[in-house]
Amino acid sequence: MPALIVIDVQKDFCPGGLLAVPDGDAVVAPINAMMPDFDAVILTQDWHPQGHSSFASQHPGKAPLEMIEMPYGPQVLWPDHCIQGSDGAAFHADLNVNPADLIIRKGYRRAIDSYSAFFENDHVTPTGLDGYLRSRGINDLTMVGLAFDFCVFYSAMDAAKLGYSVTVRRDATRGIDFDGSSQTAQTAMQEAGVILI
Repeated sequence: MPALIVIDVQKDFCPGGLLAVPDGDAVVAPINAMMPDFDAVILTQDWHPQGHSSFASQHPGKAPLEMIEMPYGPQVLWPDHCIQGSDGAAFHADLNVNPADLIIRKGYRRAIDSYSAFFENDHVTPTGLDGYLRSRGINDLTMVGLAFDFCVFYSAMDAAKLGYSVTVRRDATRGIDFDGSSQTAQTAMQEAGVILI
């Protein structure tokens, strides 16, 4: 049973947002067009509390895109973004949210960031998505959304490790491409058996 996993198509990740992915809004039309082809549609939503530990503003002397070491490992520092209840945390206005069976919110624990739709960045704390998919008999996932080299990448890698058949639709995702991160992500996904179309 195939499911479409739509990752973080939110205003803050689109042009004009606080952490805009170049051309990020270009994913909306193709995602809307493919929704009817799937038995299930699941949306993820970045959902940070004020003062989240991944925000550069919480680390004096640090700037966005600097790396720091957190108790759970290396962490990129980000501009404040997708704050709970803010306009920027809302889904893009043109994204069709009506077909969604489930919305998974992530990154809501103040002390740990969450890129993957399956686990927090400690790679242990689950979001609950795996249990939901298994209880519905879903084992074939197509991933789209933002950003290709971070949340889409980590979600696809975790899904592959969990035994799902995983496809990433390149026409319906865009990357930040921070220091070559898009190519690195693509290579790692291919090596993990993720199909890129």
